[in-house]
Amino acid sequence: MKIGAHVSIAKGLSSAVEYAESVGCECFQIFAKSPRQWHGPPLDPDAVELYLETLSASEISAAFTHTAYLLNLATAEPLLRRRSIVALTDELVRGAELGVAGVITHVGSDPHEDPSAAAQRVADAVRDALAAADAHATRRVDLLLENTAGAGRTYGGPIEHLAAVFALLGDARARVGLCLDTCHAHAFGYDVRTDVGWDQLLGLIRDQCGGEAIRAVHANDCVAPVGSHRDRHAWVGDGEIGLPGFSAMLRREELAEVCAITEMPGELPAKDILNIQRLKMLRGECDSG
Repeated sequence: MKIGAHVSIAKGLSSAVEYAESVGCECFQIFAKSPRQWHGPPLDPDAVELYLETLSASEISAAFTHTAYLLNLATAEPLLRRRSIVALTDELVRGAELGVAGVITHVGSDPHEDPSAAAQRVADAVRDALAAADAHATRRVDLLLENTAGAGRTYGGPIEHLAAVFALLGDARARVGLCLDTCHAHAFGYDVRTDVGWDQLLGLIRDQCGGEAIRAVHANDCVAPVGSHRDRHAWVGDGEIGLPGFSAMLRREELAEVCAITEMPGELPAKDILNIQRLKMLRGECDSG
């Protein structure tokens, strides 16, 4: 697996690449605009050009963007649904401009707790956004749906939720994959502390979503116990998943070509340096053992 972190673009897009390299990233994730706003200013063409040049000159193999937190693709409320589709379209266009390997998004919450209807709403929203983005962007970009911890009415905790969306995408299915968040999976109830747990989860994903569904991993430890539905990230090895769980992840052949990205609380740059180092250490032990 390639290993990296979510990094800030506060000092500029090209500076984000430089920071990512400085902390040992082999891949990274950014927000293409503020994650807490529906709209953002257009990307500056000169800044994008410098970013792409900096990225090309680096040793980093892939970059991803994450959408704003406001999006709710599962909602049945017409105005929120429309705003979410427009916002996702914008995120996809930005991702295309930045040449990312994928745009990662949460799918939102299901107000009526009707998984079948929610799956149809998410699939329809994804198809609409991809089509609209393709009409405005110079290149096509893939979308990755992220699993959730299952708190409240959030949609996407069970793998079956996302599998149901994939099954309804039609021709768009090839453009849509899964971003597997380890903290969310553990908090939902998938025990990823052992080889057996990982084999069970990956087998479920393979059977339900297809063998190549996972396009990225958010490698986050979890503060809370398995099945708690509490989405609280911990540093790699400091939470309930622990170093053995991440070692098991890194031994899975199905994930060998997937990027693992950390999303940690804490002070910069220590949080990124140390978490990346821990994952690389485990990877090295797997490669040598």
